[in-house]
Amino acid sequence: METEKKSFRTYIIVLWSLALTMVIAMIVFFWMITAGKLGFMPSFDQLENTKYTIASEIITSDGQLLHKYYKSENRTLVEYDDLGQHLVNALVATEDERFYEHSGIDLRGLGRVVKGVVTNNTSSGGGSTISQQLAKLLFPRESNSGLKLVVRKFREWIIAVKLERSYTKEEIITMYLNKFEFIHGAFGIEVASQTYFNANPDSLELHQAAMLVGMLKNPSYYNPVRSEDAAMKRRNIVLGQMLKNRYINREQFDSTRIKPLDVHFNRSGIKEGSAPYFRKYLERTMIANQPERSNYGNSARSVQKYHEDSVAWFNDPLYGWCNKNLKPDGTPYDLYVDGLKIYTTIDYRMQQYAEEAVETHLRQLQPQLDAHVKNFRNPPFSNDLSDDQVQQNLNNEVFRSHRYRSLKQKGLTNERILKNFNTIDTLMVYTWEGYKDTIMTPLDSIKYYLKHLSSSFMAMDPNTGEVKAWVGGSAYGFTEIDMVRSSTYKRQVGSTCKPFLYTLAMQNGLSPCKKVPNVEQTFILDDGTTWTAKNSGSSEFDGKMVTLRWGLANSVNQVSAWVMKQYNPESMRGVMQRMGIYSDIPAVPSMFLGTAEITLYEMVAAYAVFPNKGVYTTPLIVQRIEDKNGNLLATFSPRRHDAINEETAYLMTNLLQNVVREGSGIRLVSKYGVFEEYGGFSTPFAGKTGTTQNQSDGWFVGYTPELVAGVWTGANYRSIHFEDITRGQGSNMALPVFGRFFKKVFADSTLHYSEHFEFEGPENFDINLNCDEMTIEKEEVTPAFDRFF
Repeated sequence: METEKKSFRTYIIVLWSLALTMVIAMIVFFWMITAGKLGFMPSFDQLENTKYTIASEIITSDGQLLHKYYKSENRTLVEYDDLGQHLVNALVATEDERFYEHSGIDLRGLGRVVKGVVTNNTSSGGGSTISQQLAKLLFPRESNSGLKLVVRKFREWIIAVKLERSYTKEEIITMYLNKFEFIHGAFGIEVASQTYFNANPDSLELHQAAMLVGMLKNPSYYNPVRSEDAAMKRRNIVLGQMLKNRYINREQFDSTRIKPLDVHFNRSGIKEGSAPYFRKYLERTMIANQPERSNYGNSARSVQKYHEDSVAWFNDPLYGWCNKNLKPDGTPYDLYVDGLKIYTTIDYRMQQYAEEAVETHLRQLQPQLDAHVKNFRNPPFSNDLSDDQVQQNLNNEVFRSHRYRSLKQKGLTNERILKNFNTIDTLMVYTWEGYKDTIMTPLDSIKYYLKHLSSSFMAMDPNTGEVKAWVGGSAYGFTEIDMVRSSTYKRQVGSTCKPFLYTLAMQNGLSPCKKVPNVEQTFILDDGTTWTAKNSGSSEFDGKMVTLRWGLANSVNQVSAWVMKQYNPESMRGVMQRMGIYSDIPAVPSMFLGTAEITLYEMVAAYAVFPNKGVYTTPLIVQRIEDKNGNLLATFSPRRHDAINEETAYLMTNLLQNVVREGSGIRLVSKYGVFEEYGGFSTPFAGKTGTTQNQSDGWFVGYTPELVAGVWTGANYRSIHFEDITRGQGSNMALPVFGRFFKKVFADSTLHYSEHFEFEGPENFDINLNCDEMTIEKEEVTPAFDRFF
């Protein structure tokens, strides 16, 4: 008996010892996990300051989200109040029905899991609470097997409890939905709602909220884009959980479960959405590094680009902003993860109108060029080029293509690669209706792309400098060359350059009514050779005395050459530079013909000097930048300087109005025939057309007192163009885009721009502008032949 008592006592002692040992072991185990001895354990500060990779947002002046910048995670944070009750109820009912009752660990849920394991009933559900799932999202598992998985699971319990102590239930729900990846590049509930339903989270309907919550179990398996049936079944399970937990009634359940998914899939990308060229330009500008000479080539263009970038680095606060400014922790801002809010000057409505105007015009103009180039000797290249020149251009395109680089990496010789380029294949080509499969050789696909015309457009407020619309090209999917401000692909500006010469004349005392000889003007150059300026065609007014107003309105070269002789190229270049032209401008007699290569950005800003009463204002594209919490980081304002006097600016406006009223821009006021679509304005704009040699480039820049805009149209190669002036001139190539844009702007009453405008003259202005442009002197005049100074 005594022996039995001793055995029992020993048994009890052993049992309690084992129990105590297990308790101590568990305490030590949990302590080691908490102390980070068995792997990473977030500190209190890390829990209090959870980091998200947040996309930066581009916002228009009228409050529209234009796009986002991100590399790996497209995420926008939302607050709890922005989630919507359907979303919150669906989440709690499905993922953690006792969420509001526990403190991070649901013991009943764990019991259900244990029972399921014992009974082999896998449908009994999981035991992870929302807090535990959040812990796993914030601090992902390093391993999913063995002892490490066990340790990791216990670590998530501890983190979940810490999260419950650090945050409210509402904050935990918000953090969880902000962190979760819904695939297709949708990080967080805000982007997921936009991606799958084009709606904000608080606007989701019951069936939409249920579908997104259903994806939380396994977003790839319950992918509504690829697995519609699986996604619908899962959605209905969520609805069932909501019914079970009394978040919805039977009637709501029955009516909702039969609804289709109603997915409106819209994956975000740089090619999608409005203003892709502008967004790309803004991105490159903000992340730019300080220019180093060694990173630029030695060509004239490379040297000029280095100069322009260097000036921008020191004078433009936006250029390289991310690298010039540091966060509180001392590191530079990262455009792709720091969740910056970039408030631009772009007006979403006007941007849409600009893009529509460009597309409408090119849809009509492109078929004309397609039919035209078919008759060329080596289409699409003009007959101006020899066979060897055409072949060289095609080879250049072949060698810079992705196909060539890919085949070269595989070890193919140039001979075999060129043979591949002449072999018929199934290729995908870009059209206005999107990408389409077609059968052609890769070389023919290059020719197909080369013949496509592109058009760029920019509009800005001349008083504030705010850029309202920016279209870099015809379609971002077709070409990514931004012809608004590309330093590499500048184009000659043609006769849009002539107003700078006339500005010089007006500023030095000449008036629009000044009569000058319309005769050839010959210049003796520094090297002893001569150059003679002639009109591009014959006219009944050749050899007559004509007014400067008439000469500019009809873009008469001989009249402009006469003006140039009164001054000199250096003086004209000085005017252009004061008016904001920063590109290299060769000071030669022919410069008034627009031989210099200048960006559309510069031309629009320079023309803005006229309606702004002689003051140059740098174009402004960003108003302010805020951090992810809405704290103001930077504001931006344009730089201004007096470029010309107010009287000269008004005289130039009078001259340029006459270009539209009676000259090369008359299509804007014409009410007849094909011009009705973009013409017929009641008040003449002030503006100027431009056409370069061989009709390679078509230009138009014009303005009202409140808005200045410019258009360029052409192909990537200057040797691809119309050979006749009728279709190749600026009034046909570019001006229609301008007219269509303003038609839409004036028709939109929310923009508050009026077709009935008037340019305000300076005080005490007493110059007589009532000259009759068409009064021509009868006597003949002798051609001039003077040494050029």
